[in-house]
Amino acid sequence: MGGRTLWDGLDLDIAPGEFVAVLGPNGSGKTTLVRVLLGLVELARGEVRIGGRPARRGAPEIGYVPQQKALDADLPLRGRDLVGLGLDGHRLGLGITGRRARRARVDAALAAVGGTDYADTPVGRLSGGEQQRLRVAQALIGDPAVLLCDEPLLSLDLAHQRTVTRLIDERRRAADTAVLFVTHEINPVLPMVDRVLYLVDGRFRIGPPAEVMTSEVLSELYRTDIEVLRLRDRLVVVGTEEHAHCDDPLAAEEPGR
Repeated sequence: MGGRTLWDGLDLDIAPGEFVAVLGPNGSGKTTLVRVLLGLVELARGEVRIGGRPARRGAPEIGYVPQQKALDADLPLRGRDLVGLGLDGHRLGLGITGRRARRARVDAALAAVGGTDYADTPVGRLSGGEQQRLRVAQALIGDPAVLLCDEPLLSLDLAHQRTVTRLIDERRRAADTAVLFVTHEINPVLPMVDRVLYLVDGRFRIGPPAEVMTSEVLSELYRTDIEVLRLRDRLVVVGTEEHAHCDDPLAAEEPGR
C-alpha cells in the first residue's frame, strides 16, 4: 500500500474452531489484514479465500468485532437496533423472513451476551463494556463461520476484557467458529490462543505461542534485543520504548486502560 510492503509470502490457513492471535507494533499491517479478509482492501499479489470463496464485502459467513469506540450520546439507535444490523445491515431488506423471527433472533443474541436489560437503551448512553457486548452480539447473530476481531479490548477495563474474550471463546467452542483476533497484548487471550501471527516491518512468524513469543524470535523480528519473561501465567515483553505496548501485565490491571 502506497509503495510500502506490509507483508510478503504470508501463507496462513485457519481451521474451523481455531483461535489465531495477530500481534505486532502499530503500522505493521494488523488492521489491513482484517480489511483484506473483509473484502475492503485488495492484495497486491496472491489471493484470500473465506470458506473456499474469494473474500468479498458483506460476506454473511464473516462476523466482525471492531475496536471499542465511544458512540454519540444522542445517537437514535437502541441496543437491539445495533445488534440487528448484524442480520441485515449489509444488504437491502430483511435478511430473514418476518419481523417476529427477526426479533426472536435479536433477543436471543442479546441474551447470549447479557445485554437484555439494555436492549431498548440508546447505545450512546451505555458504558464502553456494554457497547462492546452489543458489538459481539452483532457479529455473532448471523451465525458466522469466521469471526474477525480488530483489537476489541482497547479501552476496556480488565473485567470487561474478560467478558468479551469469554463470549468469543464460548462461541468458537460451541459452533467451531474460526477466530482471528488482532490485539496489542496477548495476555487476555493467551489461554485460548492456538497460534500467533506476529507482524513486524514486513517480517512475520507464525506458530504456537510457546514458539513465537520468545526472546529469540521477537529479537529477530524487531532486529533489536527483546526479552520475553514469564510472570506466573503471563508474558512480559521487555525492549525499547517503542515496544512497550506489548504485554505489560501491570497495564492490563489498570481500569479503563
